[in-house]
Amino acid sequence: MIKVDLKGTVKEFEAGVSAAEVAKSIGMGLYKSACAAKVDGQVCDLRTVLDKDCALEILTFADEEGKHAFWHTAAHVMAQAIQHLYPEAHFGIGPALESGWYYDIGGVKSFTPDQFAGIEAEMKKIAKADLPVEKRIITVEEGRQIFAGQPYKLELLEEYAEKGWELSVYQQGDFVDLCAGPHLMSTGAVKAVKLTQATSAYWRGDSNRDSLCRMYGIAFPKASELEEYLKQQEEALKRDHNKIGRELEYFTTVDVIGQGLPVMLPNGARAIQLLQRWVEDTEQKRGYLLTKTPLMAKRDLYKISGHWDHYLDGMFILGDPHDETKECFALRPMTCPFQYQVYLNRKRSYRDLPMRLGETSTLFRNEDSGEMHGLIRVRQFTISEGHIVLRPDQLEEEFRGCLELAKEMLDTLGLGEDVSYRFSQWDPNRKDKYEGTAEQWEEAQGLMKKILDHLGLEYKVGIDEAAFYGPKLDIQIKNVFGKEDTLITIQIDMLLAQKFGMTYVGEDGQEHTPYIIHRTSIGCYERTLALLLEKYAGALPTWLMPTQVEIIPITERQHAYARELHNKLEAAGIRVDTDYRSEKMGYKIREAQLKKIPYMLVVGDKEMEEGLVAVRARKEEKGGVMTPDAFIGQILTEIATKER
Repeated sequence: MIKVDLKGTVKEFEAGVSAAEVAKSIGMGLYKSACAAKVDGQVCDLRTVLDKDCALEILTFADEEGKHAFWHTAAHVMAQAIQHLYPEAHFGIGPALESGWYYDIGGVKSFTPDQFAGIEAEMKKIAKADLPVEKRIITVEEGRQIFAGQPYKLELLEEYAEKGWELSVYQQGDFVDLCAGPHLMSTGAVKAVKLTQATSAYWRGDSNRDSLCRMYGIAFPKASELEEYLKQQEEALKRDHNKIGRELEYFTTVDVIGQGLPVMLPNGARAIQLLQRWVEDTEQKRGYLLTKTPLMAKRDLYKISGHWDHYLDGMFILGDPHDETKECFALRPMTCPFQYQVYLNRKRSYRDLPMRLGETSTLFRNEDSGEMHGLIRVRQFTISEGHIVLRPDQLEEEFRGCLELAKEMLDTLGLGEDVSYRFSQWDPNRKDKYEGTAEQWEEAQGLMKKILDHLGLEYKVGIDEAAFYGPKLDIQIKNVFGKEDTLITIQIDMLLAQKFGMTYVGEDGQEHTPYIIHRTSIGCYERTLALLLEKYAGALPTWLMPTQVEIIPITERQHAYARELHNKLEAAGIRVDTDYRSEKMGYKIREAQLKKIPYMLVVGDKEMEEGLVAVRARKEEKGGVMTPDAFIGQILTEIATKER
């Protein structure tokens, strides 16, 4: 007999019982809704056999890991449907996402929306058949036979085998996939399905490899849940920054420039400039020293930092990276190795620390084409990047300062309530991905855990989410579609200072190696702007709006008075525009409303004669007839306090 701890309730079962059988013993309702299990903290199949005392949690669709198992199985159902309808298809990878899944498919032309209904119908047939999903462990030779004619699967098979990983396949009816799971027990639960989009993506994210069709989908246990989701998506589309940002002329994209390389139009450029000035001024008040470093460097620099070994695929290379006889450069994916040269410019003492270095950095990352989305994920972006070089005894205080600064920024922007925190750690089973020893990682992660717990921060742990040189706190946020991204990061680094020979002379007269904190205060400006456009549906707080006031003269008779008002507001530092067009007042007001302009000053004969303005405001309580000076005082207070 073994003891199974079910969230504090301990029950005894015969050794060899499956997680599914335990769920059934608790109740048929739980068994029918179960998607996966968690045994001693590890997510696994319900078919997992329990052969020793353990803690067990049954995961349903209400749990994040349960959703992932559900959507992972739905991805296989979609692939099976495509296999039935398009036998020439070659399958790549099909992971579950935060919301639904995607599957990369080659050997076929990119699917179009008019083909989605046929695939969905075939998926429903597979679900209705309630095919058992079975797992088995295979050898490389078996895999070569199973996936004959499937080049992408064969490539993965050989790669996994070379790494010594366990090779497992999941089979449902006539469909077999190379997969680690977990999956549902059968296809029957995948009842309500919807294919959402088809895009292109290079195999393994390599532009030199095949271009595949990436199919996205979503599924739910109940049709009502799918209907609710589709309603939410319809509302999200109205707030999508990709739509709003283009309509309000914040940015555009141009085919001949390239994917993931947005052009910031005057409105977007102004909003980012306002954010940048605010961040730089705030950081200066907190003791940051401003730096400005090159956008590229020779490979030699990246070899010292480790980026050449661990991040080469994510970099844009100028030259042949494999020809050591010729000079080779790379655009920078991050600023840290450049800013370290500021520290290394001369010998440092313990009295110089902490040294807080900040820079508005333009960075370049060779993101997967299938992941590009508006301003949220791009290939060139600007970030509020900084590095703090410090003594070990200063670590907690400086980390707290970084977190306080990030929270101040988020709260001011109104995003503080929308974020969550992830303690990103290394995966000790993937040591080739990380620099340093297990002891160094345990020390760094132990220090960060102590700091986070001491600060009372609620966080979840993300295994294999760390930077290659150290653990980090990721401040996560979701866009209107529920896709989660990292907005701000704070990292503890105990490795790179030593690699770059960074030292300081301590009070004891001896040389010591400092610690480094890598951090951003507002993250990527483009991503932040995208999230703000979505949160406020384009109606940004007044202090951030490219145009804060629109003056609308009713007739040509008020043009001179309107110009006088325009100059007065502009002299006070207010961003103002005046609509002198010979259009009806209602039309001009409607246009200003569509532009989300915070204030309209309507002036007719009465306002001109009495020296007043009729204020129409986004917030009704701020409207009314008043003197220009009273209005200027009101809006300047709103701007200065960064009122939302």
